[in-house]
Amino acid sequence: MSEETHSGMRNKFLVVVDDTPECKSAIRFASRRAWHVGGGVILLYVIEPPEFQHWMGVEQAMREEAREAAEELLQNLAEEIQKETTIVPEFAIRDGLKKEEVLALIEEDSDIRVLVLAASPDTGGPGPLIKSLVGEMSGTFAIPITVVPGNLTNRQLDAVT
Repeated sequence: MSEETHSGMRNKFLVVVDDTPECKSAIRFASRRAWHVGGGVILLYVIEPPEFQHWMGVEQAMREEAREAAEELLQNLAEEIQKETTIVPEFAIRDGLKKEEVLALIEEDSDIRVLVLAASPDTGGPGPLIKSLVGEMSGTFAIPITVVPGNLTNRQLDAVT
């Protein structure tokens, strides 16, 4: 399959990466779906500001450590994706609030066609990002949002992609 649509743009699936177990479900869904349709994957990691503001030097060191950890995590995920699908995902690491950074990236990259999020299998309900984007903004959101249940097995995820 061609990696470009007839308009010359590449369809990309955006996944917000964090350290939750269900994030792996979103990544698997997005990468396998992108592979099937000849698209790409963007992994977005957002470094949110600390709740407690530290002294300038301490805060800067914490940000640098967070960025290094994010780069390592994204590199490891990219290797897994490439091994499974041959897709080489793009990375984006941003400082800010998740919702704002997701919206900004979607606005900046017109090739992003689907946002893929994973819902926690816990009974506490969806996380704040899903509540905000799927609930409050669903009628006005610029692209489709796919919410993947975090408790699906790899076999189940493969079957729906």
